[in-house]
Amino acid sequence: MAMNREQVFEQVKTVMVDALGVDDDEVTQEATLMGDLGAESIDFLDIVFRLEKAFGIKIAREELFPAETLMNNPEFVSNGKLTAKGVAELKAKMPHTDVSEFAKNPELSKLPDLFTVGMIVNYVESKLKA
Repeated sequence: MAMNREQVFEQVKTVMVDALGVDDDEVTQEATLMGDLGAESIDFLDIVFRLEKAFGIKIAREELFPAETLMNNPEFVSNGKLTAKGVAELKAKMPHTDVSEFAKNPELSKLPDLFTVGMIVNYVESKLKA
């Protein structure tokens, strides 16, 4: 059965509530996983596992949260910012995410703000359509 965006969002919301122990009213499309919902890096593994189970999809390592490979490559990071090459790589690895605002000032400290509930909904939608 095909799911519409609202159904995907409701299922993602359930995953976030279960994985992060937050109230469902905190889980909005705009909510950032780390800043708003208090996720830590270890929580990302749990979120991936729960998304796979909830939607019957397979999520390859670093496909949903590719920051680690970017951070460890000197071609992509310089002086605490992503380089132009790093921003291009981020766009390529995260087509389900709008990085246009981040790209204007690609400070690494702002990278976690890209990981939102809406980004996960976009990602799951693209996986379900594939």
